[in-house]
Amino acid sequence: MAAISFFGDLLQTISERGRDLVGLGRGDLAARASAQDLARLCDDLISRRGEASGVALARAILDRYAGLGTAERHDFLRAIALDFGADHKAVEAAIDAYLADPSRARLGALHEAAEARSQDLIRRLNLARGGTLSLVRMREDLFDLRKALRKDVHRDGEGAEAGLLDAADSLDSDFEHLFASWFNRGFLVLRPIDWTTPAHILEKIIRYEAVHAIADWDDLRARIEPPDRRCFAFFHPALSDEPLIFVEVALTDAIAPAIAPILSRERKPLAIRSATTAIFYSISNCQKGLAGVTFGNFLIKQVVADLAREIPTLKTFVTLSPVPGFAAWLARERRADSPQGLTPEDVEALRALDVPGWQGDKALTETVRKALIPAAAAYFLRAKTERGRPLDPVARFHLGNGARLERINFLGDTSDKGLAQAHGLMVNYLYDLGAIEKNHETYANLGTVVASPAVTRELRAKLPPPRAVALAEA
Repeated sequence: MAAISFFGDLLQTISERGRDLVGLGRGDLAARASAQDLARLCDDLISRRGEASGVALARAILDRYAGLGTAERHDFLRAIALDFGADHKAVEAAIDAYLADPSRARLGALHEAAEARSQDLIRRLNLARGGTLSLVRMREDLFDLRKALRKDVHRDGEGAEAGLLDAADSLDSDFEHLFASWFNRGFLVLRPIDWTTPAHILEKIIRYEAVHAIADWDDLRARIEPPDRRCFAFFHPALSDEPLIFVEVALTDAIAPAIAPILSRERKPLAIRSATTAIFYSISNCQKGLAGVTFGNFLIKQVVADLAREIPTLKTFVTLSPVPGFAAWLARERRADSPQGLTPEDVEALRALDVPGWQGDKALTETVRKALIPAAAAYFLRAKTERGRPLDPVARFHLGNGARLERINFLGDTSDKGLAQAHGLMVNYLYDLGAIEKNHETYANLGTVVASPAVTRELRAKLPPPRAVALAEA
């Protein structure tokens, strides 16, 4: 951390001296600027060669961007997307030169010419102190702009907005490409999160928890202080106080089928010597602007290795995961003229789901269970996207990591959120240390969902596979 602080102080000193070189006083740095003014400053930034002046100008741009309103930020991002692409004439010239002399040097020149100016801009903005976090936040604004543009294109059809959307998508690809390098696994630091962790980081754990909301400080304490509860997070040196992703772990003596006992504040902690199972019950990505940059697979595998080394009695590593796409899929199939993965009897039985409070009625619960578990098996094993992957995003994540779909748990989460997104279903994905690589290869190369016999037995026989659904695979 001392080295990071020294480097930050050095950048600050360079920035201070650079202000004079570019004619920017302290007051100028805080001055408001239009989106067009900022775009011109960006053009000036990538044309400069002086390091001190470049750092100062980068910080000025990011400070002024932070002072813009939402509409002005979108105008700025539009300008960057449209005007900071590659130089087409330079690309054509580089192509001709390569065709005339297909050498590695010519290929390198072509690669350099084809790179969008926006990539150079992002790299230079990152030189400013705090630039990395500012750029992560800028990409979050770009997500919002792209979402608005997609709505416009959907409503109005092809036109100027479609071209702008393509440019904005290309700009986002530039961000993702650079972030993937900057947030390489080699730069990430795994830290345990416990009751001694600084309060400002614990506050962020509460805020960023995306699976099972943390109600208050007492709730957080119950999740991280007892010896049979653990939490780990990845950090990056440039964002030392900002967790990138974190996982919450329960140490138990069996695979849990439901979340309520794990989250209960009244439970009796388990003695560590009795723990045989580590349950990963919540994984939360903290930085929206880093979407598309892979952290979770490294996090789980490193935590598994660390826990296995620390607690030799642990033999089973498993998740207790939500099923966020199931209720939407089931609703579509129930409305379909020829529902896929459901028998007519299943469709009739699942009408009980429309009865308020069905989960509190013993007879209705049993009726639903008999139809819902086979439907869930079809959802996981047969329902595919157009790219041949499982519909469920959590399933894609864990199966891609090499886990096995181990068990489907009826009424595993009876919270309002759990009932709304999956009619209470939760699933266990098993991380078998001896089979992770084989499972990963099977899934990656063949798209096969590796599942336990207990899951495959639930699949109804003689049913055609469900229709592929066009979904974005985040």
